[in-house]
Amino acid sequence: MTAARAAPPAPAPWAAASSSIDPEAALADRLLAGGRLDEASLERARRARRADGDGLADILMKLGIVSERDLWAEIAAVAGVAPLDPHGFPEMPLFEADLNPKYLRRARVLPVADTPEGVVLAMANPLDQDAIRFMRTVLDRPILPRVALPSEIETALERLYEGGQRPQDPVASDFAADLDDGTLDDVDRLRDLASEAPVIRLVNALIARAVEGRASDIHIEPFQARLAVRYRIDGQMREQPGPPSNLRAAVISRIKIMAKLNIAERRMPQDGRFRVAIRGREYDLRVATVPTLHGEAVTMRVLDRASLVHDFRALGFAADTLERYLKVLTQPQGIVLVTGPTGSGKTTTLYTSLMRLNRPEQKLFTVEDPIEYQLEGVNQVQVNPQIGLSFAEVLRTLLRHNPDIVMIGEMRDLETAQIAVQAALTGHLVLSTLHTNSAAASITRLLDMKVEDYLVTSTLNAVVAQRLVRTLCRTCRAPTEAPMEVLRHAGLANADERDPVVVYRAVGCDQCGHTGYHGQIALMELLVMSDALRRLVLRRAEANEIHQVAVAEGMRPMYEDGLRQVRDGITTLEEVLRVTRAV
Repeated sequence: MTAARAAPPAPAPWAAASSSIDPEAALADRLLAGGRLDEASLERARRARRADGDGLADILMKLGIVSERDLWAEIAAVAGVAPLDPHGFPEMPLFEADLNPKYLRRARVLPVADTPEGVVLAMANPLDQDAIRFMRTVLDRPILPRVALPSEIETALERLYEGGQRPQDPVASDFAADLDDGTLDDVDRLRDLASEAPVIRLVNALIARAVEGRASDIHIEPFQARLAVRYRIDGQMREQPGPPSNLRAAVISRIKIMAKLNIAERRMPQDGRFRVAIRGREYDLRVATVPTLHGEAVTMRVLDRASLVHDFRALGFAADTLERYLKVLTQPQGIVLVTGPTGSGKTTTLYTSLMRLNRPEQKLFTVEDPIEYQLEGVNQVQVNPQIGLSFAEVLRTLLRHNPDIVMIGEMRDLETAQIAVQAALTGHLVLSTLHTNSAAASITRLLDMKVEDYLVTSTLNAVVAQRLVRTLCRTCRAPTEAPMEVLRHAGLANADERDPVVVYRAVGCDQCGHTGYHGQIALMELLVMSDALRRLVLRRAEANEIHQVAVAEGMRPMYEDGLRQVRDGITTLEEVLRVTRAV
């Protein structure tokens, strides 16, 4: 605190305005005018507000009507307060001796800077004059409000006051001690602990942080002395601050309860899913548990329906490759395969293809394990091997429903492949995935599965092979001239080697978490069946020979597609080499 009492600050512009107009009415008007809200949704929010008692902004976000970022941009405009830079939060707590973290959480405020003009205060609600008066009184300093997203304030409070290592609520420390008294084998007691508010907040915060950080997967792994939490972001695992080790059973039980799994069963793997609303958007989380030496490990796949891509170019298709692929999709029957290792974006490519083909005059079925995204207008079937509902069994049934297009999540065995071939022979378009390293290897894989060569040549239309690479952060990427020897070896040198080749390198900034990369894109090769390739299949040629003929007929190999992305400044040569070295 300062020695001399500072004069109270001059009224902020929004303070005067708020005396003459209703801020919530002004917020609603701005949202309506901007097309982010319609009258029916506004009336629904007002009814919920009367029943709940929360402010309009909180209700709109809880109902998922308006996204958090859009909502708080309008709040900043209504309040006449500048937004806070997301990276403007302090490294260490300010005024720690004078402020109670409980109050900061409840009011959703946080001091972020102490300037000669006053204390810069991050606020989720800049119209909360009670909070401003309280902070001005306690700190004896002028208050300079700035608007920040609630999620950013929550994350900063957790980092500053919890150190990422302690429970997120003081009560958690009290009840966590109960977990060492041998009661963990009592299922009812464990269910009660998992339903306590601190554990609920802890799990919700783990999920919210993952969503805010663009994670595709959340990994919770118990070890002897700690509970590790890791997020997979842009295909790379990143360690996160984890909860205390003695909360492991409560945290994992909470997740299992949300996914409707059996918390008493800890010896067998289980699978489930649940839906959560985070910052105004709904996310599906696919949950898988597995018993390990020190307890159950949990992996949660974060599925955002709004993130499904409708544009093939955004997936990584080059213009000429896309033209050939769309011609393949227009064929009324046959098999189209998408191949690659786990986590290479195969399912995303198939879903984008389905959305392209999904028309009222077409009947579409999918057979999946599990169903990742729900598609409007598509009949999706979840296989269940425990009751005998396998891919093959479902496919037999679906063919009686006379579908036009069938998507099979994966060709896992000969029986499934044979029924897919039968479907293609009887006038259906079949889309599926296969685990191989290249497009040409998919053909030899089908032959290895004992699918007859003449059936492969009669039904297979095309194969797409793909890998995911990280894309350069557009904010911090930097041009660089690579040595000519490296460019020549990589195949990037121009015909006239005196003409410099400019490529980009990863630098790292706050926007990309100092990795230099932000997002992912696919490298692809498209093999379209031809008479020459069919002759090779009939004489059981090796994958290398099939690959060479496909390249001669116009297939761009995956590595060369990666070089195209390097030249365009989308990714780096290191990333291309990382994923194509074994291809």
